[in-house]
Amino acid sequence: MPYLNVRLAAPESTTTAQQVAQLLTTLATDTLGKAHDVVAVDVQFAEPAHWFVGGQATADQDTATFYIEIKVTTGTNTRDEKARFIAKTFSGMQAILGPVNPASYVVVKNVDADDWGFGGKTQAYRYIAPQL
Repeated sequence: MPYLNVRLAAPESTTTAQQVAQLLTTLATDTLGKAHDVVAVDVQFAEPAHWFVGGQATADQDTATFYIEIKVTTGTNTRDEKARFIAKTFSGMQAILGPVNPASYVVVKNVDADDWGFGGKTQAYRYIAPQL
């Protein structure tokens, strides 16, 4: 874990998608301590003319914008780690996209360990299995 869902109001580009996926994988690993091999990133592009901030299309604001949601297991990260992840994500996205609208969002969403998993096993199971 974790899973990151990314929406970008920017011109669609495979190169940009790869840069964003690499940035977020690195930050999830280095800042939040997640295992590199199970960080999943889904990058989707939205037409800037269809994304509005303050009632105005971002296409008319000469900035890119984004929404990034990362799902992590509840209790596995501190408030400080999450704050660093959000700050580094915002600055990293600026480096990739150029000028970014301040109303670009990073959400760290906690999910209970028994409510999700991968490889057919919940995160709760992964925690207790070595103790059995």
